[in-house]
Amino acid sequence: MTQHVSPPRDTAGPTPPARLPVWRGLPARADLRTLSLLGVLAALVVIGGVTKPDEFLDTRNLQLVLTQASVIGVVTVGMTFVITSGGIDLSVGAIVALASVWATTVATQEYGFAGILFTAVVVGLGCGLVNGLLVAYGGMVPFIATLAMLASARGLALQLTDGKTQIVTVDGILNLGERDSYVLGVPPLVLVFAIVTVLGWLLLNRTTFGRRTVAVGGNAEAARLAGIDVRRQRLYLYLLSGLCCGIAAFLLIVLSGSGQNTNGNLYELDAIAAAIIGGTLLSGGRGTVTGSVLGVLVFTTITNIFALNNLQSDVQQIAKGAIIVAAVLVQRRTASTT
Repeated sequence: MTQHVSPPRDTAGPTPPARLPVWRGLPARADLRTLSLLGVLAALVVIGGVTKPDEFLDTRNLQLVLTQASVIGVVTVGMTFVITSGGIDLSVGAIVALASVWATTVATQEYGFAGILFTAVVVGLGCGLVNGLLVAYGGMVPFIATLAMLASARGLALQLTDGKTQIVTVDGILNLGERDSYVLGVPPLVLVFAIVTVLGWLLLNRTTFGRRTVAVGGNAEAARLAGIDVRRQRLYLYLLSGLCCGIAAFLLIVLSGSGQNTNGNLYELDAIAAAIIGGTLLSGGRGTVTGSVLGVLVFTTITNIFALNNLQSDVQQIAKGAIIVAAVLVQRRTASTT
């Protein structure tokens, strides 16, 4: 006798809609952060225009703001990569100081423009190499390794200068700071900053190097199991940070026409702060060059507005601190909802 077997019934009910992965929402949040920073920057421009319209909105003042942002901005691009990988670099200011004084010694200036540029870049790369070796292959915590570099570089810069300012006498360097060298009204330093920013954005967002950087910062062990040489990647990142410091030192030499052991003071804090408010996570795994650059412009504009209104520097530092705290709280809020 033939038995008829009825097909099994679906007792599980309707299939729930698939939950979208968290990473799908990252571009939207990134766009929101960028728009927020643009809004803050626009508000600062309005404040500056209202409080000191004739001075703040003057073309020369706006050029000054962009020029001052260029030096710390180049440093911040390198810092963004390091923080994205889960590291930190406290030595960037000291490296800028060391590179600037080494590149402006009498012996170096005898080689002219090329000698100064080459020396600044090589010193930056050398310091970055030491940091990278200590962190990646020496197993040192980035905080300790770069703190040691901070102290050593500052000490060496002081020893080289004996506490004196080294004046640049090379015409090719001095001419870059003149208005005659501006390209369509844009200072050369700003053009260099723009080029570094574009290259940094492409490197982080459109290359394998950038994807490896994010992977190492997100989960170093998972990145290692995926075939990424984590130690070599970290070495490259500190080399990149050192390179940016060398370029920034050269820009600072052009801007000031001198080399001093006090150059780059607190650059490390400004660069970290700009990266944080731009949306780069201190814990690593997420970074944005665009946001970091906007963060630099926000801080530089605040400094300029305070200076034009003759407000004390301590109030400026309090304002910066409040902005940093607010940015970190927003990051924690965003992380808890993902």
